[in-house]
Amino acid sequence: MNSFSLRHPWLVPVLLLGLAGCASVGPNYQPPDLQAPAHFNGQAALAARPASTPAPPLDQWWTGFHDPALTRLIERVQAQNLDLAAAEARIEAARAVLQRTRAQQLPAADLSADSTREHQSLESPLGKIAHALPGYQRDSTLYEADAGASWEWDLFGGLRRQTEAATAEAQAAEANRLGLRVSLTAEAADAYFRLRGAERRLRLAEARAATDSQWLTLTDLRVQDGLAAAHDRDLAQAQLADTRALIAPLRQEIATQMNRLDVLMGAYPGANAAQLAEPESEEAIPAIGAAGGPADLLRRRPDVIAAERQLAAANAEIGVAMAEYYPKVSLSALIGSASLGGGTLFTSASEQAAAAVGLRWRLFDFGRVNGEVAEAKGRNAEALARYRQAMLRATEDVEDAIVALIDNEALRQQRQQQVDARAAAYRKTQLATARGALSLYDQLLEQRQLQQAQDQLQQARTDNALAAVATFRALGGGW
Repeated sequence: MNSFSLRHPWLVPVLLLGLAGCASVGPNYQPPDLQAPAHFNGQAALAARPASTPAPPLDQWWTGFHDPALTRLIERVQAQNLDLAAAEARIEAARAVLQRTRAQQLPAADLSADSTREHQSLESPLGKIAHALPGYQRDSTLYEADAGASWEWDLFGGLRRQTEAATAEAQAAEANRLGLRVSLTAEAADAYFRLRGAERRLRLAEARAATDSQWLTLTDLRVQDGLAAAHDRDLAQAQLADTRALIAPLRQEIATQMNRLDVLMGAYPGANAAQLAEPESEEAIPAIGAAGGPADLLRRRPDVIAAERQLAAANAEIGVAMAEYYPKVSLSALIGSASLGGGTLFTSASEQAAAAVGLRWRLFDFGRVNGEVAEAKGRNAEALARYRQAMLRATEDVEDAIVALIDNEALRQQRQQQVDARAAAYRKTQLATARGALSLYDQLLEQRQLQQAQDQLQQARTDNALAAVATFRALGGGW
C-alpha cells in the first residue's frame, strides 16, 4: 500500500479529470426476474373449499378463527417474545453499521488541546546546545489547541457501494425479524390448537375409561351368570387398560404445549397456566386467499425478501472490491495555536495551519485486488442461488400446505359423518334398551364406538386447524 502527499496541489484536478470516467465502479443492482408461475397448483382447490368464515387479512390471519383467547395469546407473543427482542437488537446493530458507513462519506473533524510541562535535560543534544544560549530556561510549558478536518473524496464510488451494501444488510435484518415474527405467530397458534385438542381428547378419554369400566363390570356379571366366557372379561380388562393408557400422554401433551406457550410469551413455564386452561369453543377454520399466486411470495415472504436484500448487498460488495483498482484521494487541514505562554495562545503570532492532499493507490497490489473482486463475485453468485432457492422453497411450502389443508379438511368431514352415524345408532340403541329390546351390554358397546369416533373426529379437527395455520405461515402471513 502506497501513501504520499502531493507537493503541487494543482496536480489533483488534472488527476481527477483523467480518472473521472471511472466513477461508480461495479455493477448496478437489478433484481433478477424469477419468472414465477401465475398460480399455485392447488390454488383452485383452495378457493373452492367451503369455509365457515371469510378470509381474514394475511397480516392478522389469526383473527379469522374467531377465538379471543388465541388473539390475546398471539398479541402477547408478538409483544413479549425474547427471540423477537434479540432480532430487534440485531436490527439496531445493522442500522448502526449503516450509520457508520454513511458517515465515512462526510468530512471528519476533531478538536484537540493539551498542555505539556517539560524539564529539559542538560545532557541531551538539545540541552547541551541550548543551555549556553542567553535566556535559556530549563523548565518550559507548551500550550496547544488545534482543529483538524479530513475527507476522503469518494471519486470512484467505493464508499457509496459500501453504503448500498450496509443499507441492504439492514433491510435484510428487518426482513429476518419479520420472518421470525411470522414463524413465532404460527408456532404460538400451532401450540394453542394442540393444547386445545389435547384437552378435548383428554375429556373424551376419561369418558371412554368410565364407559369401559362399566363394560368390565357388566362383563364380569355376565361371566358369573354364565352368559359370557372368562375370555370376554379379559378382553374388557385389556380394553380398559388401553383406554387409560391414552390419558397420561394427553396430560403430558397439555403440559408440554402450556410450557411452550409460556416460553413463547417470554415467561417461565407455568406462569400462564390459569389463563391457558380456560376452555374455549371449537375453532372456526376461515377461508384462505392466495389470489396473488407465487409472484406474491416475492412481496409477502420475509425469507424471500431477506434473500433478495442479501443479493443486493453482495452485488454492492463487488463495487467495493473493484474500487480498490483505483486511487483514493483525501483532503485534510489543520488550524490551531501553539505557545509557550498561556496568555499568547490565541494571538496571531501563535497561529499554525497546515493543509494536505493525499493519494493512496494499491498500484502494485492488483493480484490481491483481483482475488478480492473474484471473491465478491463468487459471493454474489451464491446469493443469487440462495435467492432462487428461497423462492422455490417458499412455493413448495405453499403447495404442500394447500394439499395438507384440503386432505385434512376432507378427513374431518368424513370423521364428522362417522360421528353423526354413530350418534344416530347410539340414540336408537338407547331407545331399544329402554323398551327392553336390547340389553345394557349392547348400549355400552354402541357408546364405546361413538366415543372412539368422537376422539378420531377431535384429532381430525386439530389437524385441520394446524394445516390452516401452516398455510397462513407458508403464504407469509403475520406481518
